[in-house]
Amino acid sequence: MSIQVTNLSKRYGVQKAVDNISFTIRQGEVVGFLGPNGAGKSTTMKMITGYLEPDTGSVSVAGIKVSVNNTATKKKIGYLPESNPLYLDMYVREYLGFIAGIHGIDNTAGAIQSAIETTGLLPEANKKIGQLSKGYKQRVGLAAALIHDPEVLILDEPTTGLDPNQIVEIRDVIRRLAQKKTILFSSHILQEVQAICDRVIIINKGMIVADDLLSKLQQVNPGETMVLVAFKEKVTPEMLSGIEYVAKIEPIPEMAAGVGAAYQLHTTRLDSVRKQLLEISISSHLNIVSLQSQQVSLEDIFKSLTADTKGQII
Repeated sequence: MSIQVTNLSKRYGVQKAVDNISFTIRQGEVVGFLGPNGAGKSTTMKMITGYLEPDTGSVSVAGIKVSVNNTATKKKIGYLPESNPLYLDMYVREYLGFIAGIHGIDNTAGAIQSAIETTGLLPEANKKIGQLSKGYKQRVGLAAALIHDPEVLILDEPTTGLDPNQIVEIRDVIRRLAQKKTILFSSHILQEVQAICDRVIIINKGMIVADDLLSKLQQVNPGETMVLVAFKEKVTPEMLSGIEYVAKIEPIPEMAAGVGAAYQLHTTRLDSVRKQLLEISISSHLNIVSLQSQQVSLEDIFKSLTADTKGQII
């Protein structure tokens, strides 16, 4: 196993940030790590990388226990923290040379060139870091994490603050790296996780609430579909409660703007529910403004597993 986490716990005073979690990540896997604000993601990543000591439990990287040989495991890991600390007055090549020196790399020039090419930094490689855009600064942080050719990459919010074009560029870099490395990364952009990862770990209040292939998580309710319907008139949930094959009816405030009412209906019988909605609109003289359907998404799964959490999705 590239990463093995066993019964890991961490407290900050009376607050338990990570509560007895366990998981393994095999060599070559790309795993998305999700959870609300304060769920314990960054704390877990810091314990895996050896920058934070757990209260109980253990972490092994490439078969080496972090608590036994922290230096050896750090050689196996490339870490991009959420804050991405950089020396802004240093030139890109100068900074990467500095990081290469810390790792004791023999062929420094070759390692720098390889990291620059892998992360697409070549057009900006001769500039000061402070002159770069946010997207290129993220690439510098990623290049620094790669400079020693680690087996494992830990990426904490690698696309934070990037515009859509920069997000696509970083996503492509991660995809290329995934061909050769084990990657654990967190992101508040659920579409990114869905686009890159086959497996997802979701943590909530310090505990793991889901750990499975994304395809299997989406089959928690096999065949379930959401029907989104908007009416011109005011319609209450009670007026729709008699529809058969509906597991749940939820209002959609953002969709209801400018119309009378909008609802999301969970069902496994799409055609029947659509037909019943049309029958209700005719019998009750209601005007359906919009009627559409969509499959269960990662966002739906996330919300259902962290429904009692008031923080933002990250």
